[in-house]
Amino acid sequence: MSDEEQQASQGGVATEGHGGSEPLPLASFDDPHLQPLAKHPRRAEVAVAALLAIGVLGFAAYEGITLGVGLFAFGFGLAAWGKYLLPQGPFVEQRHPLRSTDDERAAMAAVITERGGIAVRRRGFLGGILALGATVMGVVLAFPLLRSLGPVPKKSLDTTNWTKGSYLVDSLGRRVHVTDLEVGGALTVFPEGFTNDEVDMAVDQTILIRVAGPDVDVVTTPHRATWGPDGYLAFSKVCTHAGCPVGLFQHQTLQLLCPCHQSLFDVGEGRPANPVFGPAPRPLPQLPLYVDEDGFLRAQAGYDQPIGPGFWERTTRVHYA
Repeated sequence: MSDEEQQASQGGVATEGHGGSEPLPLASFDDPHLQPLAKHPRRAEVAVAALLAIGVLGFAAYEGITLGVGLFAFGFGLAAWGKYLLPQGPFVEQRHPLRSTDDERAAMAAVITERGGIAVRRRGFLGGILALGATVMGVVLAFPLLRSLGPVPKKSLDTTNWTKGSYLVDSLGRRVHVTDLEVGGALTVFPEGFTNDEVDMAVDQTILIRVAGPDVDVVTTPHRATWGPDGYLAFSKVCTHAGCPVGLFQHQTLQLLCPCHQSLFDVGEGRPANPVFGPAPRPLPQLPLYVDEDGFLRAQAGYDQPIGPGFWERTTRVHYA
């Protein structure tokens, strides 16, 4: 047998003699070109699997040291896999000066496809570990991004604990009397019975201000004619921009200020807390008030719209008449 014929039989390539072409032999596990470099492939495969498994565990732990160990082990396992377990070649194709026939080219494509399938099938277990490691790493890296977005508001901003007849109380639970504030005064109030839970207080917090004296009903809009008895007005303290507390009342200009991003809301007669400066996109919701027979301030009803910043689930509701 000539050298060219011997190379063709070992390397799976086409040769063309004086009288015609010989068919391409199919690849087999006995082909020396397909043999891995490792003398003991099974041992090498176990070692690579162990390194990849250590890498997966390191990714899952997501600590500073374990992440470094996981990256090192995973990278070392991939390098060892490529060096010791993949076919090493060399693969030599004997080319004839003339173009190969269509049958020869089709046979060559079939052989290449068959060789690739053999390599993948023999190392399917390692490929599974590789896919698992990539998946775990991707999920772990996504956690900080998802946590930074914060919880979905859902229905937490749709409704509050303010209901018809709720007493206005301060942070200590003391009811607010109509004589407690002077004109120009301000106080943070909550519905009675909901001052022991920080989550409730964060949603229910309302700023109570007095813009006029006794016997003066402040009308911010025509359909809110009875909402501001004895010069009192109440608005949600949760800013409609980013949810910061609107904690400052400027009596001379009759404006509420959110100190976080400088959103400014107009309040007072004919001023329904519309934003006049800053990034806030919509007015502060107003809480309808009344004074009971004992002189205590109470809510006519809850807020007629969601409080706080806009969100996907926010719905529009009709205003109280």
